[in-house]
Amino acid sequence: MFKNWIEAFRLRTLPLAFACIGMGGIIAASQQKFDALIFSLTLCTAFLLQILSNIANDYGDSINGADSDKRVGPSRAVQTGKISAQSMKNAIVLFSIVSFICGVLLIYLSISSMNEFLIFIGIGVISMIAAITYTVGKNPYGYAGFGDISVLIFFGCVAVGGTYYLQTNILDIEILLPAMTCGLFAVGVLNINNIRDIESDQEAGKYSIPVRIGRKKAVYYHWALLFFGWLSAIIYVVLNYQSLFQFLFVITLPLFIINARAVLQKKEAKELDPFLKQMAISTLIFVIIFGIGQLI
Repeated sequence: MFKNWIEAFRLRTLPLAFACIGMGGIIAASQQKFDALIFSLTLCTAFLLQILSNIANDYGDSINGADSDKRVGPSRAVQTGKISAQSMKNAIVLFSIVSFICGVLLIYLSISSMNEFLIFIGIGVISMIAAITYTVGKNPYGYAGFGDISVLIFFGCVAVGGTYYLQTNILDIEILLPAMTCGLFAVGVLNINNIRDIESDQEAGKYSIPVRIGRKKAVYYHWALLFFGWLSAIIYVVLNYQSLFQFLFVITLPLFIINARAVLQKKEAKELDPFLKQMAISTLIFVIIFGIGQLI
């Protein structure tokens, strides 16, 4: 049973969350403003929200029919009967509560103004609602094709920008550039997932971007996500240039070229599936190398 829950948590998605939170922490650290406790709580909250999203996705897709026998990706717990729908619903409630408590503690330790405290509580609640309603409910927004914009906002602006602000208490419009980089790369992971599942999603009435525009255009869309993600990072470094080491992240470019080629060439869902993980790990490596260049 424990193994089934670990599988349902889909821990392989956590490196992407770590990358986005890490980017915000790195930018703060490069400005000599970093608190390890605040960062740890931010990371913990992000992981809890990611797991909440994963189990809600497992439940929602199974109930709505997107997780059928034709789906090629990792098996889902509810759809295969490893975990009952009621148990998964209970887990969604539990992780919602724990995520909220962790988030409140984080905000309490980071924010002194009551107005800002309430604003961040609101952002946290919206994040929880977004994590659940992506595939759960009568009209899940993921089935209408709005998952990409949600990922861009929450993995980009909220994760990177929010982490930076909790560390520094400074509003800096330039943080949106690395935030867009992480957000666009995260959308890239989702896009690979949606390209892989294009046939099963279409049958289930899940109108993801690839279902709406077709596989060929979805490949071009993927390339655009990677291109503008890189462009945002380059512009940020140019605007804050101090040393050539800041461009150290360029050495990770081959990882993204490999991913872009795979999305074009791998026609079979089973062949494409490994590149979800490859894209997430590439994003994490990008952020680590980017951070080293910022901190040297």
